[in-house]
Amino acid sequence: MAKKKEISVEEKLRTLFDLQLIDARIDEIRNVRGELPLEVEDLKDEVAGLNKRLEKLNIDLEGLNQNIADKKNAIEESKALIKKYNEQQKNVRNNREFNAISKEIEFQELEIELAEKHIREFKAQIEHKNEVITATQEKIEARQDHLQHKQDELDEILSETEREEKALIEKSEDFKKGIETRLVTAYERIRGSVKNGLAVVPVERGASGGSFFTIPPQVQMEIASRKKIITDEHSGRILVDSQLAEEEREKMNELFKKF
Repeated sequence: MAKKKEISVEEKLRTLFDLQLIDARIDEIRNVRGELPLEVEDLKDEVAGLNKRLEKLNIDLEGLNQNIADKKNAIEESKALIKKYNEQQKNVRNNREFNAISKEIEFQELEIELAEKHIREFKAQIEHKNEVITATQEKIEARQDHLQHKQDELDEILSETEREEKALIEKSEDFKKGIETRLVTAYERIRGSVKNGLAVVPVERGASGGSFFTIPPQVQMEIASRKKIITDEHSGRILVDSQLAEEEREKMNELFKKF
């Protein structure tokens, strides 16, 4: 079995810094998108919710119209019964029969009054439902317009960056394969713990990038020698010297131009 090639500390530092530059570029692309993907999803959910509400309102409206139709049918049935009872009254044999039929007629008249009252109530509900439906439709149109605007904005950004982001992600994975697992794990842990995602930073003006804490001259010399991996005692970031950082930036900038 072939022996795995030993990688120098300097090569590890260069690869780690290159990986950082790639991941920082991915972060930059995603920051350009910002909250847009979430905004688009939220708007889609809102529009879907409004459409569902509109569907329910229309079902309620159909129910109210059916209720009115049922009450109108009931009124016609009561009117038919009243007509029948009026004819029966002409042929009654005694007051008891006459009074019984009169009560039936009175009951049907009350049924008609109650049905007409319900119809008025249903019509008032229909009027209110129609107002709510109109307002909901207007809101749906407004949110759909806003959604389309945001979707177009997102699509434009994606069309400009999606190919580059995909290529960078693949390149990031390739670079990780060239680094031992423990270093990748440490790198990702540091990236996840710092606000700006910078796990590997150069020494600039005697301090680690993004920090105001001065690094002792002796430590700066050790960093510049590239003989071992050194971390900042305050932030935990991996440190590289500024010359190495500049060389790798130039190299990676040429790579980024190809995407």
